[in-house]
Amino acid sequence: MTQKLLESLKKALDKSNYTVAICGSGMLKECGYLGMKDPELAYDLEYKYGVSPEYIFSSAYYNTRTADFFKFYINEVINVNIKPSESSYTLAAMERVGKLQCVISSNIYELSQRGGCKNVINLHGSIYKNRCPHCGKEYSLDDMRQCKKIPFCRECGTVIRPMVSLFGEMLDNQIMTKTTEEIEKAEVLLVLGTTLSSDVYQHYIRYFTGSCLAIIHEDKHDSDKRADIVIYDMPKNILPQLGY
Repeated sequence: MTQKLLESLKKALDKSNYTVAICGSGMLKECGYLGMKDPELAYDLEYKYGVSPEYIFSSAYYNTRTADFFKFYINEVINVNIKPSESSYTLAAMERVGKLQCVISSNIYELSQRGGCKNVINLHGSIYKNRCPHCGKEYSLDDMRQCKKIPFCRECGTVIRPMVSLFGEMLDNQIMTKTTEEIEKAEVLLVLGTTLSSDVYQHYIRYFTGSCLAIIHEDKHDSDKRADIVIYDMPKNILPQLGY
């Protein structure tokens, strides 16, 4: 069954003039990182810090308990060793041969770029981008990792802001518009490591009017019936078999 689905997907990709891939939390999971919303990890982090990780990683917590926010951010978010999986490298190979035009990612670790993809929309920002909100001076990930407490701008003394979306914040309008436009243009939409009812992506997926909607994800979901092709597995186990 999987082989027939792979053949159907390969045929759709070869025929497509514009393919977009959206990458969900399953892409982090296959790299060995569960993510803050994973129940087991969330429980451990709440036990360690006394409050839920979703609350710590929020704009309210950042603004009112800045020192505690950065203790969590430095120790639990940016000092983790996450490397791109085979999925990211395969997507980059597809892009190089003209079979993938855009990647839309919800993770903040730039897995797709680090795997070699060029045209990537990071919906929730990136840990690699940090900026002083007062003077605009930019700081690297290494700069942030070297901080033990609150990172202050070396030019003006303002607290450096990680350019990632925190819980409770609105996404950038330009990014939302660009994401919608890319999905509207797609003839094939690859949904990787997430579902059609994802809190992150369901708003955007409704703009897809192309010929093939394909899901590659471990877990079954009622919304799968809306897709043309569904393969239940980790993307890293499937994408390399496409032969790009």
